[in-house]
Amino acid sequence: MTVTDIVEMSKTKVEVCVDDEIRFALYKSELNKFGIRKDSVLSRETYDTIMGEVLLKRAKLRCMNLLKSRDYTAHQLAAKLRQGRYPEEIIDAAVAYMISCGYVDDMRYARSYIGSACQSKSRRQIERELIRKGVSAEQIRQAYEECMADEPIAEEEELIRKLLDKKHFDRHSATGKECQKMVAYLYRRGFGLDRIYRAIGRDLDMY
Repeated sequence: MTVTDIVEMSKTKVEVCVDDEIRFALYKSELNKFGIRKDSVLSRETYDTIMGEVLLKRAKLRCMNLLKSRDYTAHQLAAKLRQGRYPEEIIDAAVAYMISCGYVDDMRYARSYIGSACQSKSRRQIERELIRKGVSAEQIRQAYEECMADEPIAEEEELIRKLLDKKHFDRHSATGKECQKMVAYLYRRGFGLDRIYRAIGRDLDMY
């Protein structure tokens, strides 16, 4: 294995490239510790030590520090580690460890998210946001079933009415322009147009 490049990231850290494909971040002091310099040969033993005894421990600690402030999905946690220039094998191992310890649970995350968001967002919007966070469609479906078993989730038209009240929207006195603006707002939140128009008391062909 050959160190093909060393790129400065900050005053204290660099990104090391091995064989033009494997990349990982180290502190500058660790370059001297492991005898790493550009074009030098990196032994398998040294490489394994860096991966297992330095980067994996560091990645796990990074995950723990992130999880102190809020929950993350496995996908979100992996993305955070990529920002720190950890190699994929370390990311996979660190996230798998968090999952095995119960610190990361996408189903738990989905249930919690649905429970807090279902009072103001449509199911479509919630599903879209959870998928973006890395939760699978099957996990979302299961999470919804469990949430509904625990406590019924409000119907979409009821949610729309709550949002209209929150926005102080009076469907009887609202102008056409105000209605159009409200329709656009609700549509962006994932509600179906047929439900929106029923809730504001206007016909689709009016717009």
